[in-house]
Amino acid sequence: MRIAIASDHAAVELKAVLREYLIGLGHEVADLGPETADRVDYPDFGYKLASVVADGTARFGVVLCGSGIGISIAVNRNPACRCALVSEPLSAALAREHNDANCIAMGARLTGEDMAKACLDAFLNTDFGGGRHSGRVDKLSHPPIEGASA
Repeated sequence: MRIAIASDHAAVELKAVLREYLIGLGHEVADLGPETADRVDYPDFGYKLASVVADGTARFGVVLCGSGIGISIAVNRNPACRCALVSEPLSAALAREHNDANCIAMGARLTGEDMAKACLDAFLNTDFGGGRHSGRVDKLSHPPIEGASA
């Protein structure tokens, strides 16, 4: 499976660890940067990752910044992306099962390497549940027009 990964400067080290972990699991990984810990702006890398998930170049995306909050917001600006900020495996699994999340975000300053790997495993090994969740997920990408009846 092709997975894109990106971070900001605060998460370059964790990104490298997770990239190698994913490769070790047999995935093709597109590292969208940055390559160094020189200061960068997380929205630039969140937007870049969102575009490759949205256009189908990557099946899933993994984004990292200091807290995971800012970069997840950037990814979610793209209506084709559903990025969940996770810090433990149950949230990662539920993001897939209930929300059909195609991206996850984690905070490098808050989540250790082993926990980040466990979150990735849960995310990648959980299928979307469909059923009652499908209509709700569709609304995430197609919000109602204000003033229109629901």
